[in-house]
Amino acid sequence: MLLPLVLVLALTPPTAAVTVPGAEHQQLARLADLTTTGTTVSGHTDPADWAGLTSAALPVPAAVPGIQIDGYFPDTSRTNTNHGWHDSQFVLRLPDRWNGGLVVTGAPGVREQYANDRAISDWVLSRGYAFAATDKGNTGAQFYRDGRAMEEWNHRFTQLTIAARAAVTQRYGRAPRRTIATGISNGGYLVRWQLENRAHLYDGGVDWEGTLWTVAGPNPLTFLPPVLRAYPAYLAGDPSAHAAMVAAGFPAGTEFLWDYHYRYYWDLTQRILREEFDPGFDGELEAGIPFCASGTPSCDADYSYAARRRIAGPSIAPVALTGKVKKPLLTVHGTYDVLLPISQDSDVYAAMTPDRLHRYYRIEQGTHTDGLVDAYPDRLRPLAPCHRSAFVALEGWLDGIDPPRSATVPRPNDVATCPLS
Repeated sequence: MLLPLVLVLALTPPTAAVTVPGAEHQQLARLADLTTTGTTVSGHTDPADWAGLTSAALPVPAAVPGIQIDGYFPDTSRTNTNHGWHDSQFVLRLPDRWNGGLVVTGAPGVREQYANDRAISDWVLSRGYAFAATDKGNTGAQFYRDGRAMEEWNHRFTQLTIAARAAVTQRYGRAPRRTIATGISNGGYLVRWQLENRAHLYDGGVDWEGTLWTVAGPNPLTFLPPVLRAYPAYLAGDPSAHAAMVAAGFPAGTEFLWDYHYRYYWDLTQRILREEFDPGFDGELEAGIPFCASGTPSCDADYSYAARRRIAGPSIAPVALTGKVKKPLLTVHGTYDVLLPISQDSDVYAAMTPDRLHRYYRIEQGTHTDGLVDAYPDRLRPLAPCHRSAFVALEGWLDGIDPPRSATVPRPNDVATCPLS
């Protein structure tokens, strides 16, 4: 049995020239600290990119010295303006003390390549992993302008994985003996898709509330429109509207989260995702009419995926998930997620995946973004500790130790921990 990676740290030789194959441009910097404590000061991260994704209490590890490579692959779209560059930007971090592993991530939502720096990069670097992240090839609320944008997400993740493995080999003189895919939300979707379609590149993955896309449904276009119709009626006191919210997958007990998600997530997410897959629904409009009332012409609150499946389905098909993962995958998802409700997402995906390759942890009182834990510390708990527990469980699984079986994980007394069994 191999020793856990965290126990086999090795001091690497002085930095040599490292290049990322296929990159159109790259900049290498030796940094005294690759964690967000150091990169925030040196300008090698963008705090706005990871704002709101973690709770304030999430610890930052001690300094991790090493080299960082920022760059981009050839692309023609320009939604990501970091550094004054175009899209398909990446960041690669190579710690001096390397454990032989590589972690590859993609940005959640429509954020940029630094979005996982606090939630994932800091911690895996402290364990000795090299870390790579992509902006997925397009960013921002108008990502759909890139054309078949979500298909590009998967391509860019694969592209970075191949290039990062080569760069790691240059840096340390040997190929990574372990490559792990992980990510949050849309980044979790990428993990699922890679382990279904490009599994030979990875040893396993950890999926943090990945988005589920299926042609038949469910998918976000099936559960967001009913919520957009019901929520204004719920605010107006219509008792049937509450039942409609719950029926759409948004459980009783999460009402305190609904207004925030209506204002900042549900409406925008529905419109931009629908524009990606069904741009003709609203005619000449682009991404519909914000916060339109049901009954307004071309209103996304009245969008019916069932009625439009003949049009939207073929666009979803190339990015759809099947559940047929070919490498070990662990999923963590909060029961209080009211952007990607668990009953419409990971519960369904777990039923699609083979038991021998999937472990699924339903995290009680976890919600979609850990930043909300600071506003509701008594009603929510962070998912970052659960992601870390799942990651450690994957390490053990790859070393021959079967991880805890799938379970609903109750809230512990100390939410900085997350026992999975």
